[in-house]
Amino acid sequence: MDVRRFREDIYALAARACAQDDGDVAARVRRTAETLVGLYRKNLVKINHSALELVCARELVKRGYEVEVEHKLDGSLVCDVYGVKKGERLIVEIETGFIPPEAAIEPSAYARSRIASKIARYSGFAERFALGTTPTYVLDYPRFFLEPTRERSTVEAARIKAALDVRYNKPPVSLEELMVAKLNGILLLDVDSARTKEVDPTVYLDRVSMFQGSQGLNSH
Repeated sequence: MDVRRFREDIYALAARACAQDDGDVAARVRRTAETLVGLYRKNLVKINHSALELVCARELVKRGYEVEVEHKLDGSLVCDVYGVKKGERLIVEIETGFIPPEAAIEPSAYARSRIASKIARYSGFAERFALGTTPTYVLDYPRFFLEPTRERSTVEAARIKAALDVRYNKPPVSLEELMVAKLNGILLLDVDSARTKEVDPTVYLDRVSMFQGSQGLNSH
């Protein structure tokens, strides 16, 4: 563990991200950087994930949110970025695309299940839920989560649950969680420029499907 290197990198990113921001925004982003350094000392975060959290936090601060990173929700559940603005809560879960060795021969299925699990588990704790990722990684998630809750099929929910239960069953995601889960936005977090672009999740999935095709959790 190289705390000095982590501190230098995360503070440099904070300074670069806030170079054109006012003093209040810069100070709040630096406090986020300090929090991440403290978590790194405890071996609770990694630099690639933390860099994305910092860029995301800066965007939410600029939008007027009070922001926390690695925010405890319930029991052992901790969300990546948590924002509150005028009483409305927003959770952003960061997806880096990491695939563990045990999923090396089914990386796409693993990634789809992980993303669907995050939507189901975390979105119920806030009025708005978004996924954050790099512009170079392609997210794949069920279109089911973009449908109005009253129009969702319990058969489709059961199919998604069966896929999730193979890898994410401690605890298992419930049908009730799936039926009310939501995805309100996709945040493209560019660490190189320290800038963020928000994309509508339906538009994002439509564009991905153009070259990826429907498969996995989105297939019927």
